[in-house]
Amino acid sequence: MKSKSKIKEKKLQVKSRTENLSKIREFIQNFSSSAGIMQDTIDNMMLAVDEACTNIIKHAYKSYPDGEIIIKIKYEDKKLIITIIDYGKAFHPESVPEPNIQEFYRQHRVGGLGMYLMKTLMDDVKYVSIPGKYNQVLLSKSINSPR
Repeated sequence: MKSKSKIKEKKLQVKSRTENLSKIREFIQNFSSSAGIMQDTIDNMMLAVDEACTNIIKHAYKSYPDGEIIIKIKYEDKKLIITIIDYGKAFHPESVPEPNIQEFYRQHRVGGLGMYLMKTLMDDVKYVSIPGKYNQVLLSKSINSPR
């Protein structure tokens, strides 16, 4: 191996049930803390992943409890990359308007901020949708200095 950077990678596969969200958060927590990432950064990443997986459960699988969700996490070259794959209904991020946060607050609305949170908490958010095959969310975060 000629690479100077450490490459760590892990994978978790769960069914599309809300009770598995805690298992997913624990997976992100354990991997990230073993990579030496600061807790506030881990908390932000867990929230972004939680939002993405909640959207998959509610929208891609329409709350069908036996859909597959695959989470891959990789730490390479001071960057953490989380890939989330599902086989549910395709998602088109361009169809979701940017929220007006003040308006949300004034109207006491609940929900609908998942994409906004993911984009705010992570450095990069990409969606790939191959209709009839799979959907993929790529979340990445640069990690300047572990602990």
